[in-house]
Amino acid sequence: MRKFILAFAVFAVMVVGSAALAQTQKLKVAVPQRGFWDSSWIEFGEAAGLFKDAGLEIEVFYTEGGAQTIATVVSGSVDIAMSNGILGAISTYVKGGDATPYRVISAQMTGAHELFWYVKADSPYKSLKDMPEGKTVAFSSPGASSHLILLTLLRQTGSKAKPLPVGGAPASYTQTMTGQVDAGWSVVPFRLQEVQEGKLRIIARAGEATELKNQTIRVNLANVESLKTKRPAIVKFMQTIQKSIDWAYSNPKAIEIFAKNMKVPVAIAKQAVDEFYPKSAMQLSEIRDLERSLKDALDFKMIPSAKSPSDIAGLFDIVYKPN
Repeated sequence: MRKFILAFAVFAVMVVGSAALAQTQKLKVAVPQRGFWDSSWIEFGEAAGLFKDAGLEIEVFYTEGGAQTIATVVSGSVDIAMSNGILGAISTYVKGGDATPYRVISAQMTGAHELFWYVKADSPYKSLKDMPEGKTVAFSSPGASSHLILLTLLRQTGSKAKPLPVGGAPASYTQTMTGQVDAGWSVVPFRLQEVQEGKLRIIARAGEATELKNQTIRVNLANVESLKTKRPAIVKFMQTIQKSIDWAYSNPKAIEIFAKNMKVPVAIAKQAVDEFYPKSAMQLSEIRDLERSLKDALDFKMIPSAKSPSDIAGLFDIVYKPN
């Protein structure tokens, strides 16, 4: 009798375990610029156990941003691509129309906040406006939010400096310090230590791009086929991302993780979040000031002709709108 009970108990555990495994949903997600505050929602969510609670298993692929991130979702290598510049997303969609293999599923960043541009301490340039024609200013890649913000700043200041794609923030620093580019780009808290030590000087901040104040500059994308076959999991993923954002802004452990990833003191990491990453900018539900994004895309020659929001309505499939 005891053997029968034991065997039945083992069988029950196996059945329950198998059911739990069957309920776990897997998603592949591309994330640009590993370790930055707003590229860490998945890492924060995993630290808090939120994805496990949601029955989601997330496989993360890190990219250098911009076109590289979009390419992963276009190819179907991932289900979701986080934090893409909206101009790049619009440009690709205008070329491919409804056949474009991704859709915008949420906003990611509203307004320009955390990026800055810098020069070496011995540089003669104090601002973008000081830089003459032919001098180079770095951004990550065409269509990325760093591209949009830089073009906006150059337009606002009347600078004739030349934008130059250099890749991620570490590559930008190397190229600036070796003289391959005249002004580098970064994102806080990366390189704030060097600024405080007087090795670098900030010549422009993203927040100075006042035209972008109420504009969605980055969005999250999902593969069209994944939206057909994994929509409930993608909805659950975005719900969990919202919970992760809430956790990050309320739990000091998130700052500790951020500081460790960026290899900076906790105090500098906290300063970066407090001063450069307002939680209101992380709203997911609304694509704001799309008309301006379309005008920017035309002005910056990322689309061949003027478009209205209705012309690109098929680009958007907002899967979750938090209250």
